[in-house]
Amino acid sequence: MESHLVFIVSSTLLLLFSSSAFAQTASPPSASPTLTPTPAPAPAPEYVNLTYLLSVAGPFNTFLKYAQSTKVIETLQNQANNTDQGVTIFVPKDDAFKSLKKPSLSNLTNDQLKSLLLFHALPQYYSLAEFTNLTANSQTTMAGGQYTLNFTDKSGTVHVETGWATTKVSSSVHSTDPVAIYQVDKVLLPEAIFGTDIPPTAAPAPSPDLAPAADAPKTADTEAKSPASSSPGNSSSNKIISLGFGNSFVLAISGGLALLFL
Repeated sequence: MESHLVFIVSSTLLLLFSSSAFAQTASPPSASPTLTPTPAPAPAPEYVNLTYLLSVAGPFNTFLKYAQSTKVIETLQNQANNTDQGVTIFVPKDDAFKSLKKPSLSNLTNDQLKSLLLFHALPQYYSLAEFTNLTANSQTTMAGGQYTLNFTDKSGTVHVETGWATTKVSSSVHSTDPVAIYQVDKVLLPEAIFGTDIPPTAAPAPSPDLAPAADAPKTADTEAKSPASSSPGNSSSNKIISLGFGNSFVLAISGGLALLFL
């Protein structure tokens, strides 16, 4: 009995000492590190559908038709939505294409037509206010190095110079980064395609040269008013009559003198 009591007491003391030693040696759990929240990703720019914009914004059906047939619309669409620069497009109205008589676009090859359409676009987004910073140098279009545009700012109105003609930006169709679409009054014709032999404007017809008065042929009135002595036939007749009268007068004098001496 005593042995069992001693075993129980010994076991109890052993458990107490073991628990106390474990409590002293065990380190407190480390605090979990503070996590810095990652910023939310910036929202992606809204996809811009150029076909839809050109269809509903104005009478740009001719430009859109050419852009779709040559697949230039895909190039412009990619520049607008898949680059950081964006795109600026100058779009002529349908009337501008209709009034284009010379040169004609019907004789262009497919590659030339592509270049012509890309000549209407800059590979960067520009607001109207930013064109004042572009007047110093020529700007290369999406058609390539030979296809450049010049810009001037006249009293707040942006004018586009192609070499063939100068036209103005008449209105802003869409101007939200990354796409700017501006309406222009004329089709932009590049010298790289049509050359520098620009058809001159029609000059007024010259007035006919007046012949000098001395070279003018005489009219019937002029001949009627000229004196009779100016006619060769009349002059000869007068000389013959005068000569005959003189001879008769001399003979008469001579006959009178002969009668006196008889």
